Amino acid sequence: MRIALDAHGGDFGLKPNIEGALLAAKKLRHEIILVGRDPEIREELRRLGAEDPERISIVHAPQLVEMSAEPVEECRAKPDSSLMVAAGLVHEGKADAFVSAGNSGAIMVAALLKMKRIPGVIRPAIAAPLPTYKGTSVLLDAGANMDCKPWHLAQFAVMGSVYMKSLFRIENPTVGLLSIGEEETKGNSLVQETLPLIKNMGVNFYGPVEGRDIPDGLTDVVVADGFTGNVALKLYEGTAKTVFRMLKDQIMGKFTYKIGAMLMSKLFREMKTKMSVDVYGGAPLLGVNGVVIVCHGKITPNAVFNALRVSGELAAAGMVSHIRKQMEQVKDRIAEAKEAEA
Repeated sequence: MRIALDAHGGDFGLKPNIEGALLAAKKLRHEIILVGRDPEIREELRRLGAEDPERISIVHAPQLVEMSAEPVEECRAKPDSSLMVAAGLVHEGKADAFVSAGNSGAIMVAALLKMKRIPGVIRPAIAAPLPTYKGTSVLLDAGANMDCKPWHLAQFAVMGSVYMKSLFRIENPTVGLLSIGEEETKGNSLVQETLPLIKNMGVNFYGPVEGRDIPDGLTDVVVADGFTGNVALKLYEGTAKTVFRMLKDQIMGKFTYKIGAMLMSKLFREMKTKMSVDVYGGAPLLGVNGVVIVCHGKITPNAVFNALRVSGELAAAGMVSHIRKQMEQVKDRIAEAKEAEA
């Protein structure tokens, strides 16, 4: 696979992106295309002692999208930015996937402007993979769409199912709709209107799930509007960090606890690895006409490596074509739901 990497994306600039690309070029068979300011990229490669690395090429993009900038205005004003050029490489067939830790809103805008939506998709969604007791679940939308209609959530259910099949090889993923109770009579009007529609999407629908069901991994896919999904995601991340901090404080407070912690050090390292977002690299933007991975701004080389690995796997699995096929199958049901509300 050929993967375009926004070399300047994230809070820490070139260093973690290029280190991750070098790691991927060493361990994977993908071709990594570093997109950004050519002289700066070459200087960083030289500094890292990799002036002419195998399976790594550079595409010059002189402009950069600022992390705090307004996405639409910034992307339109900077057509030669690393984000726009990287997304353009996928559109032109010169890359199979696109990875960035830059401004998440701008990543979505660049993907929509250059790559467009998959036919039939009304709104793309950010699908956040989450570590759970039973393995991995995906939560979508995790922040791309604050206000949603029932048919948006129904499409999220379909796209989330395809993603779990493509990356985790789950043959028939279960889908849950995030609500305040497991009973179908509970929930707000959006949940109530979405329930019968998801049942008609041809997915393995479990029913409503509560927030406490997510860490347990009750369903493979959890569907929510972007506002609720993002709140759930941030609470999930914050709770994990707080539990580890509380555990560390307790261990450091007593000598015998320190001895016990030393004996269990391997277990703690394994738990930290399992709970780390670096394992997944980032969250795919589902619904655009190409593979896009949105990474956390505080990117690490290991996270970049995993994002490149995952994007290659999704491209090789033909995830986009599978979503396109599923959208074609459910388009009439979506249209009927929109007409009924009108």
